[in-house]
Amino acid sequence: MTDVSIASAARVPTEPVPSVSGQRRLLRRLRGERKAVLGLAIVVILTIVAIIGPALAPHDPEANDFMLFQEPSRDHLFGTDSFGRDILSRMMAGTRVSFTVGISVALLSMAIGVTMGMLAGYFGGWLDSLISRFLDLLWAFPEIILAVGMVAVFGAGIRNIIIAVAIAYLDDFARVVRAEVLRLREEEYTLAARSMGAGHGRIMFRHMLPNIMAPIIVQATFAVGLGILAESGLTFLGLGVDPSTPTWGLIINEGRDFVRQAWWISVFPGLAIMITVLGLNLLGDGLRDTLDVRGVRDQT
Repeated sequence: MTDVSIASAARVPTEPVPSVSGQRRLLRRLRGERKAVLGLAIVVILTIVAIIGPALAPHDPEANDFMLFQEPSRDHLFGTDSFGRDILSRMMAGTRVSFTVGISVALLSMAIGVTMGMLAGYFGGWLDSLISRFLDLLWAFPEIILAVGMVAVFGAGIRNIIIAVAIAYLDDFARVVRAEVLRLREEEYTLAARSMGAGHGRIMFRHMLPNIMAPIIVQATFAVGLGILAESGLTFLGLGVDPSTPTWGLIINEGRDFVRQAWWISVFPGLAIMITVLGLNLLGDGLRDTLDVRGVRDQT
């Protein structure tokens, strides 16, 4: 390749900016994906509840009522628990905790997993083998079992839950990114940038990363749902947040001994978890189909 051709190739933009018409076509395709629209609507509604829900709660989540185990009624739409606390108010307060954990898990696992996948795919050799064996080790353990073990060792609490669940799910990001980088490192613009003297960090994070954001974003939507599900499971097992913090998993745990006489205590937060994870998975599936992303593991 001549100097002129190298320079010309190096000047090719590595992060194409969609035209207005291209953006409109993308939006039309996204609107045409009914499951993506439904999933987005669910996520938006729950996000609003997480942000302003506690301020709009009809009752104090921790206020006790002398009338225990009240069935769903006009005063308590989702009934009350064994302490007379309003279930709906506690669920609205728990939405913020669940979304905080889910988003934090997605961001942390994405940051670590993307970095590991970039390094493994770009450099290859012994570094790729080392990272791949570590990912195989994570893959060998069921994610929830791995998270339970880490929380049991390092202790409960929101911070430890986020770290444990993020480590359990970072291999999903790493494998997707590694496969994409293996393909991109032989592309013309990558070879041209290397020939022009660009450093490894610039090539990976300035030239390659923008071109693999689509599968990363899709994987992140799945990770948020998995984080919420894992936090609820750990809290249900007594390894989650402080008992004074209302979360969906804690409410289910509190109602498991009263399922026959007060079914609403566990059923409504369980439905909230199901609808939330379903909405995130529908959104992820719709984005995957709209962006034509291949190689992202189906988490539904």
